Order: sequence, then structure tokens, then C-alpha cells
Amino acid sequence: MCGITGYIGSDDIGRIVHQGLKNLEYRGYDSAGIALAGDDLTIEKTEGEVDDLTAPHASDATVGIGHTRWSTHGEPTETNAHPHTDCTGDVAVVHNGIIENYDALKSELQPRHVFESETDTEVIPHLIEQHLEDDTSLVAAVQRATAQLEGSYAIAVTAAGHDGIVVAREDSPLLIGHSDDTTFVGSDATAFIEHTDRVTYLESGDIAHLTADSVTIYNDGERVTRETETLDWDAEAAGKSGYDHYMLKEIHEQPRALRQAISGRIDDLGTGVDLDVALPEEYLHSLEEIQIIACGTSYHAGLYAKELLERHADIRVTVHVASEYEFTGDRDPWRTLVVAITQSGETADTLSALREAKRAGARSLALTNTLGSTVTREVDDTIFIRAGPEIGVAATKTFVSQVATATLLAVHLGTIRNSIARQTADALLESVRDLPGAVQQILDQEPTIKRAAQQYADSDAFFYIGRRAGYPVAIESALKLKEIAYDHAEGFPAGELKHGPLALVTPDTPVIALLTAGTNAEKTQNNIKEVASRGAPTIGLTGSPDVGGDLDMSFEIPECGLMEPVAANVALQLFAYHVANEKGRPIDKPRNLAKSVTVE
Repeated sequence: MCGITGYIGSDDIGRIVHQGLKNLEYRGYDSAGIALAGDDLTIEKTEGEVDDLTAPHASDATVGIGHTRWSTHGEPTETNAHPHTDCTGDVAVVHNGIIENYDALKSELQPRHVFESETDTEVIPHLIEQHLEDDTSLVAAVQRATAQLEGSYAIAVTAAGHDGIVVAREDSPLLIGHSDDTTFVGSDATAFIEHTDRVTYLESGDIAHLTADSVTIYNDGERVTRETETLDWDAEAAGKSGYDHYMLKEIHEQPRALRQAISGRIDDLGTGVDLDVALPEEYLHSLEEIQIIACGTSYHAGLYAKELLERHADIRVTVHVASEYEFTGDRDPWRTLVVAITQSGETADTLSALREAKRAGARSLALTNTLGSTVTREVDDTIFIRAGPEIGVAATKTFVSQVATATLLAVHLGTIRNSIARQTADALLESVRDLPGAVQQILDQEPTIKRAAQQYADSDAFFYIGRRAGYPVAIESALKLKEIAYDHAEGFPAGELKHGPLALVTPDTPVIALLTAGTNAEKTQNNIKEVASRGAPTIGLTGSPDVGGDLDMSFEIPECGLMEPVAANVALQLFAYHVANEKGRPIDKPRNLAKSVTVE
């Protein structure tokens, strides 16, 4: 949610901060603003997208901060856009997160302070203003102000006449970029990746003073040291590379992402898995339950993982929408492993659920894409999906990489627990190895998929159906269409059609069916007949010529065993993309959505 960037250096500060906002625009695009600080403060703000914002210039400016907003408190107006300032006009603050006690703080401040916006953020510069009146430093003023805040936040503060930028973090992500004679700050590394790949991830409770050539970090009033890491991706990886949209680029990156996900994790003989997981084998033998916590697309990957883990690791698996999670019942925490699936590693609801599980005493494992993210520091162990940077709001390559990695985890646990036959493990690993090539064959069918999308783009609604591993793909594919095309789309277990949804089927509601290996396709064919008899157009995804004779249209899915539903998902990503493109939707900037949901 929202994007923060900042720069201290000798180049054109307004231009660099503006470019950082362009890089972060996928995190929020309701409004945007920049503050430059030197002897005075110069601020430009706008309602709308970063392209509508003029990069300011101030000859004496030494630092700049910027923000692109995804609204939580107050409408997306220029007045509510960040940066927010104090009464003197000397202090500027940009903020991600939610200040839960802002009403109480605002009531305390209003007798002496004038508020211009409807945001929770505006209490912060006024608190800092009060503490600066005591002739304290900007760092000390921010320390005192943040001590009064309740909730989640990442903030960057600059003030006229004060050196550098002061930043603070509580739950919401924030990191520092290091380059020669320049320093950057961002809510993620895309803000400055074209300038440096050396970063420091701040931890909750950290307050840092940034200058061009130094970074001083405090936590609980004491100076602390945080490790500097080198990112393994570059500016080109985060760019569009000639594609019209990030989403389309990332769809086409999936063969490479999958190869990265499995590289070095299947042994040379193709018969074993090495995930470098440190959880003791004795503990894994003793497990009675795995609880998967996740949101959105990661939740759908969790449902797919449940299908694999229960079948091949002989263990009960429950999948929880993270915002609804509670560690309840008579579960033994020692015999319960909580697996957090989160692309960013910063998803607020998932982190909150994880913390509840840890308080109960359960061990934890993360499947994430992001080195140094909060989740990696809070779990007992981490498996990285290694998909590379994903900018598109609608997740694509991270879903397939999550499922491929979860498949390796199922084989790993099944082998340790002696619950998977060697022949079955070999077949699963062969499916995973075949998946990158199968996805490439799907991508080669894009012209056919595009024509189908154009044919059905004006439909009233879309129903997706599937069984077993086809069900998570059905609901994930429906989500993609909702996110970027704004069409009504729903995914159902195929057998549930006749228990209510069939009433909505008309000749203007295409039904898209998963008919691949691992989806009990024979039974789903009966459901196709049910909807076809009511006039609904039917589209099937199948790898067998013996399946789907009643379909109006089909997409051919290459043979890759139990990974065929994942390959089918890629075809449906392309279908959603081209429906949205046909409608002229802003595919990389879907309304009301942002990439990383870092507020509850």
C-alpha cells in the first residue's frame, strides 16, 4: 500500500524522487507528492497519477522525499495527498500504514494546531513540530513523536534547516539504498534499483538518520547495526522490457521464474529434493497438522499446496484466510507447523496471523519471494520461491512459483515421513521439471487465446469450474479477471454448480472448465453438459483429445502430470489479460488495488 521514496545527493533531487515515484506507482496511484528541503521547504502535490505531478526544483535543496498514495483515510484529493506538513510549513512527512490513535492525538493537538486534511498522517508533522519547539534535533523529535503513535507505519521526514532525512518503521516495510555519496530510502527496492543494489532492511522499531554519506540507526534509543545486503536483481528485471504492461511481461517470464524456483533443489538423479530447510526431521515426523495462512493469490496457492501435502505427505492441512485466522481448539503447538505464504513478505494480515501462531507456541515456515522481508525475520525457517521482481498488481509468476515450490515441499515432507512412494515422488518431480517447458508452449498459443478473449470480452459474467487441483486454479483465474478486467467472475468446485450457481448460467455467461490431469476431468464433463444444455458457451483447458467433446472452444495444455492445472492457469492469465486489454482497462493499475497490502 502506498509508495515512499527519498534521495540525498548532488544530482537533480526533484527528478530523481519523481522517477522513484514512477517506479513505485504500482503501490498506489490515487495521488502523489514530493517535498524538497534546504533552507526552505518546496512541495508539489497532485490528485491522480504520478504523471500528473510536476517534479519540483529548488536550487538550495539537499534532500527530497516523495509519496504515491493508495487511500485509506480521506478521499484521493490534492489536500489529502502526501507529504503533509506542520503549521510552520517547515516539516514534511510521508507515511505508509495506519495510525490507530490518530483521533485522540488530533483532539489533543487541535487547540494549538490547524489541520488541513482528512488523513491520519497529518498528526505526525504536528507532533514533530511540538517536539522541535524544545530545541531538540529532528531525530529526537521523530523519536518522541513515534513513541506517541499506535498502529503500523513507515515514515520519512525532512525539515527545512535540518540535515538529511529521518525515517522510522513499525510493521510497514522500509529500506535504505546505499551508493557512493548518495543515500536512498524506499518502501521497496524498485524505488531506486537503477541507482544501487546495496540495501539495508530496517526492522520494526528502527529510527534512522540518513545523510548522503552516512546512516545511523537507533532502536529503543540505542544505536544498532543492520546488515547491508546485495540484491540479486537489477533495474532491467524491474522494467517492462518492451512489453505493453508489466503483467504481460511477467506472464512471459514464468518459464524462467519456474527454472529459478527449482534450480539446485532437485538432485542430479531427479529423485530427491533439497530445500535447505532446517526444521528437524524428528519434528517433521511428529507433525499432526500444517496450517497455511495467506491472502488473495497466495491463499489460492495454499489451497493447491493442501491438495499436494495431504495426498503425498500424509498430514492434515488446513488453509486459512489470514485475516480470519485464530489458533484455536485442542491443537498441540509442537505438532502444528504454520506455513505463511506471502509474495512480498510484508502482507499485514499474514504477519498478524503468524504472530498469533507463534504466541501459541507453533513453529513456522515462510514461502516468500522477498529476501530480507519481515516474514523472513519472524519465522523459524524460509523457502524462497525465487521468482524475481513482480511489479504487476495482479500476481502471475509468483503464483506458479509458489505452487512449484510447494510441490517440492510436499515431496520433501513425504520422503521424510515415509508417506510417498518412490515412483510417485519421481513422477511429481518430473512434472515440476516439465512445467517450464509446458508453460512456454502455452505462451506460444497466445494468438489463439487472444482471439478467444476478444470473442467473449463483452460477456455478462464468467464462471470457472474445476475439481481437486483444478479448483484453486478456477478461483485464482476468476480473481485475475476481476482484478484487471472489472468483470464479474467466480470460481466454483465443479460439483457445486447444481447447488445454486447454475441459476445464474445464461447464454451470456461463458463457463471455463479445468479438464487436465489432477482435476477429475471425467466428472467435470457432466457439469459441462449441464451448462451447455442451458445455452452457456463452454471453454475447456485439456491435454487429452478424449476429454471435452461438448466444448465450444478448448485450449490445449501440454502434458506435465499433476502440474497441468498450473500450466492451464497461465493460459487463463493470458485470457484475463486480453479481455482487460480489449476493454481498455489500466491493467497495471487496477482501480482500488495495490500490490503489497501492508495494512490490515
